[in-house]
Amino acid sequence: MIPTDPKVSRARRMLALKAVVVLAVLGVAGLFMLRGLDVKTLYTQTLDLIRSFGPVAFFGAMAILPALGCPISIFTLAVGPVFGAQLGLPWILVISGAVIMFNLAFAYWIARFALRPWVQWLFTWLGYSLPQVATADRLSLTVLVRVTPGPPYFVQNFILGLTGVPFGLYMTVSSLICISFSFAFILFGDSIAQGKGKVVLLSISLFVALSVGVQFVRRHFSRRREVK
Repeated sequence: MIPTDPKVSRARRMLALKAVVVLAVLGVAGLFMLRGLDVKTLYTQTLDLIRSFGPVAFFGAMAILPALGCPISIFTLAVGPVFGAQLGLPWILVISGAVIMFNLAFAYWIARFALRPWVQWLFTWLGYSLPQVATADRLSLTVLVRVTPGPPYFVQNFILGLTGVPFGLYMTVSSLICISFSFAFILFGDSIAQGKGKVVLLSISLFVALSVGVQFVRRHFSRRREVK
């Protein structure tokens, strides 16, 4: 029997894990529906509750909480259904892009200046040194951390901040990748809420295209690191 490529096995395990999570969520939702829970009413009430806090509170939370571990997809999927009628999709995309950039900068500050001294002290106390990234490897590391499936968004931020990747490089690569995927999620959430079938297909196509592009980029930079 030919041994399986470890990278392929890891990707298959991640895919299987995601499938199990999706099936579990669908199973729980189906169970609640069978027990008489009105999912549509609950969904509407949840959106109304979020809307009642207003866009300032919503985008303020979106600027801070993802840097502390809250999934950013919660905000990108909800912002269209919640504030689409009030702000309009173009303004939602503009504001969300700016907020995501602020969140990336905030997460970098936490990792680079708030956490790094403590982590460095801990490594020194344990007899180790904090890993440093060679200048030639900074771009490939930043891209690989962003496009490799597995680590959550906030963990990616902390890894890049702790390893001392320059702020300009961090923001350029992170903004390009994170905002692109976030826009796909925003379009998907907004189109689902409004029942726009064509836009749903467009957002799914955009997400698939981004995923394929990410895999291509990841393989390219992985090969470059292996050659070195």
